[in-house]
Formats: sequence, C-alpha cells, structure tokens
Amino acid sequence: MTDTTHPVQAARYLFDSDTDLGAQQLVLLEELLDEPTFRFLDTLPLAPGGRALDLGAGGGSVARRLASRTGPGGEVVAVDLATDHLPETDGITLHRHDVRDGLPVAGPFDLIHARLLLMHLPERLALLRTLVGALAPGGHLVLGEMSARPNRVLTAPTADDRRLFERVQRIAHEVVTPSRGASFHWAHEAYGALLDAGLNPVYSEEFSRTTAGGSPACRLHRNYVLQATPLLLAEGLTRSELDRYGELMLDPGFRAWFYQFVLVRGRKAG
Repeated sequence: MTDTTHPVQAARYLFDSDTDLGAQQLVLLEELLDEPTFRFLDTLPLAPGGRALDLGAGGGSVARRLASRTGPGGEVVAVDLATDHLPETDGITLHRHDVRDGLPVAGPFDLIHARLLLMHLPERLALLRTLVGALAPGGHLVLGEMSARPNRVLTAPTADDRRLFERVQRIAHEVVTPSRGASFHWAHEAYGALLDAGLNPVYSEEFSRTTAGGSPACRLHRNYVLQATPLLLAEGLTRSELDRYGELMLDPGFRAWFYQFVLVRGRKAG
C-alpha cells in the first residue's frame, strides 16, 4: 500500500478520527454498516484489473473489500483526512487528503464509493459533480448516508430518560449538525441529485435496526455525544444531562430505533 500525504485544511468536520474516540467511532461504524454496504457493493461489476476510489475510507474495511475484487493488477485509491487507522494492504494506494480540495488523483474509476462523507460537506453537490466526472463510462457511484428519520424510543427506564434522549437527539440533529454544514436530509436528496448529475439508472435501499443500551449502535450514540459535548453544552444541555445520556446508552433497559442508513447508486452512461 502506498501512502501519499497531501495538505489538509483546518477541518470543520464534526468528528475527528485522529482521536481515541474517533478511532472507536470507526470500529463501531464498520461493525454496524459493513454488512449492508458490502451486500450493496457486491451486486456491482468490478473485475480484476479494475480501478476503484473509496472516499472517507475510515478504518479501510470497504477499501479492502474492493481490493479483493480488483486484484491482481487493479488498484483501490483510499482517501481520508486521517490514515493512521488504515492497515497496509496490497492493491490499495492511500492518500491523506481533504476532498474539499478536489480529488488527490485523476480518474477514471470503475467504481467510486463514499460512506457518511457527503452528508458532512456543504459542498456536496459540487463534489458530486466531480465524482461523476471521474467515473469511467459504465462505472458506478455509490453513496451511503444517514437519514433524518427520528430515532424513536421503544423502551426507557423512565419517562424522563425518554424525554432526555429525544432532547439530546433533537439538539444534535436539528441545531448542532446543520451549524457545521452537515445534513441528515441529504440521504433522501441524493437519489435526485444523482439523476440530475446524469447518472441513470439510479437505485436506492434503506437499512435500519432496533438497538439496546450497550449494543454497538447505542455505544456509537454515546461516542458521538462525547465528541460533541462542547457544542451540545453551548446549546443549553447540561453536564448532568449528558452524563445521564451516556449512562442510558449503556443500559440494556433502553431500546430504540437506530439511524436509517440509506444506500444509493447510479451508473454513468457507457
């Protein structure tokens, strides 16, 4: 694996994978999202000798999956702001790079994948056009995003706990997230955006699950709140409320629906 470092802008991203909490976040996301992501990707053509691009590569699980299909003789270009969590793997070229500066290498690519990336970027439509331009004829663009559907509580130890979860989620999703340029609405806007960018056909699937306190999904909720604590405190939540939220996410008596994970793909005319 080749590692090429590019200058990285001072980030406005909500979460920083260079931290210990960020590293834990990557592990939890792979545990939660790899299965539907792999199932979706495996339906697409990608032959040995092909070329793929994985943006926001995180811990590298998707890049490794793609490299198992493009080798021998192919290449997967994996791009992320932080590359320390990506183990060395044959067939992967790694770039530490901010995609807000454009792509670190030129296309064409037979397949481009980005998971939980465009939803965090206010420049998402411009980047989408760049990705479509980097596709080879007949190539596919695949996006995976979280949606704005409320994470509805199913059971909670007390009514106050239910209200606390709903309050933290509302402030996080409707106040803090938009203030950083991110959008939970993008997941369901992406289908139309891929069509508008000239991809056809476009196809989408949605995936969700129930979760209980202590499970990977609730631990991810807890992780996100720990990372965003200063921003949440600034919006009126108290330290005691956030501490109780953290306890609740480890309590098996709490159960709720997790985020809705939306996968969408589009094909470039060949």
